[in-house]
Amino acid sequence: MGFQMGQTAMAQGQQYVEQNLNRWINLGAIRHTFHVSNSYVMNKLLLVVFPWRHHPWTRLVKRGEQGNVEGYKAPRDDINAPDLYIPVMAFVSYIILSAFLAGLQGQFHPQLLASTASTAFAVIIFEFCAVKLGCYLLGISSQSQFLDLIAYSGYKFIGIIATMITRVLASGTLTPTYTVFFYTFFANGFFLLRSMKYVLLPDSAGATTAQTVTHGQRSRRIQFLFMVALSQVVFMWLLI
Repeated sequence: MGFQMGQTAMAQGQQYVEQNLNRWINLGAIRHTFHVSNSYVMNKLLLVVFPWRHHPWTRLVKRGEQGNVEGYKAPRDDINAPDLYIPVMAFVSYIILSAFLAGLQGQFHPQLLASTASTAFAVIIFEFCAVKLGCYLLGISSQSQFLDLIAYSGYKFIGIIATMITRVLASGTLTPTYTVFFYTFFANGFFLLRSMKYVLLPDSAGATTAQTVTHGQRSRRIQFLFMVALSQVVFMWLLI
């Protein structure tokens, strides 16, 4: 009886927390972005690092029993879908790797973990706010835009980690380090250009709602998309 009462209390508490959190955070949407598989993670990492020959880039939509569009498929069912699993793991790995490399140089202190995490988090928030402001000024709206922009902002940590490891293995030699840095920057920029097209150009990228976009609006959105891709070199440089 006590065990059953405990289970009932836990279930009611979990339901209460989810109901209150759903007022501010869409837990269902967050679970959707973490719905990944081992094969998806491996293929997505390869896609981010080697995006040059990948096609198509259009996201797959999920349809109901009557054929109506109900949203996009989960990441494990669509390699083009953004996820939060890889960005979160890369974010944590970046912090741990920074502390480890500082320890190799005899410069580690506990505050380094907090300062590195704060800096990386501030860069992500700044980039998100800048892109969100641009979307607002350009009249771009999307139901899944918030989590998608956070996910796309986190993929840069893959290139950052690769550059940091190369710098250590190259024993401070600049040529391999800069080679890996600029390659991962161009790869990440190209990946964003193709992946974020459905967010900034929803009329031509298989959005769930039809939108009328004039030629001038489309040109400005394309220019903004290129600015977002080029800005990655600044953010990656600051974090490295």
